[in-house]
Amino acid sequence: MSTDQQPDLKDRPARLTVGVVGAGRVGPALAASLRLAGHHPVAVSAVSDASRRRAELLLPDVPVVPPAEVLQRADLVLLTVPDDTLPDLVTGLAETSAVRPGQLLVHTSGRYGARVLDPALRAGALPLALHPVMTFTGTPVDVQRLAGCSFGVTAPDELRLAAEALVIEMGGEPEWIDEESRPLYHAALALGSNHLVTLVAQSMELLRAAGVAAPDRMLGPLLGAALDNALRSGDAALTGPVARGDAGTVAAHVTELRKHAPQSVAGYLAMARATADRALAHGLLKPELAEDLLGVLATGTDLPENGEDR
Repeated sequence: MSTDQQPDLKDRPARLTVGVVGAGRVGPALAASLRLAGHHPVAVSAVSDASRRRAELLLPDVPVVPPAEVLQRADLVLLTVPDDTLPDLVTGLAETSAVRPGQLLVHTSGRYGARVLDPALRAGALPLALHPVMTFTGTPVDVQRLAGCSFGVTAPDELRLAAEALVIEMGGEPEWIDEESRPLYHAALALGSNHLVTLVAQSMELLRAAGVAAPDRMLGPLLGAALDNALRSGDAALTGPVARGDAGTVAAHVTELRKHAPQSVAGYLAMARATADRALAHGLLKPELAEDLLGVLATGTDLPENGEDR
């Protein structure tokens, strides 16, 4: 849904008191964004020194209290805790009667839909799953980055308009995700984002080992162009030795990685195999060049000499 398609005013949530359970990188930023939209953060729970500092930075003057007290004070509660912690937290809050009927209970997990909030639903809460598709730093820049950020939204049909309105008020773009599709949706995001960070970090390490003084400056334009091309063209944007079928170059890469960064070999081979499969399927990698390339990727060794078995 575009921000140009605003819900009618009657569908917009009233000004709400907002609480945050779990002052990691996400919760304080969302609460700060809701404050800009006119809502009122009133309580936050934070355990570690780092989470307390984040709460103070993004939600100054908002008191830090235990989770149950957050629910007592707030009409809208953001449950921004790790995925593996969320089910037990929801169950515990429901069993201790911390949940109030009519209270909006929002979690930000990408993995789960609204069903994980069923214990709170039975206690009368209104369950929403609003997952911001963004990486967070725990600083005020996160609030700015929410502008135009997609949110994966899952909620009961009767709460759909309220969920979408909250996302729009935070500057985001709601995208409806079916309950059953949440794990696949989250896997796709992790594949594209989390693994990208790993790949870029490895690439910078290798460039430093090769004597490049500023690998970030070297990689920035290249990666920016590659990302833009991939988003625009998908597999048609594939380039490089794997897509061209340059088996000798790939073999040389593997040899150098074994010498200087053996921990990177498995990842290189796995991504190269995936790239070769996609390049073949898309017609970029010629079948006659694929045999030697796939042989290198299968064995992780140099090309066979003439007369040797592959």
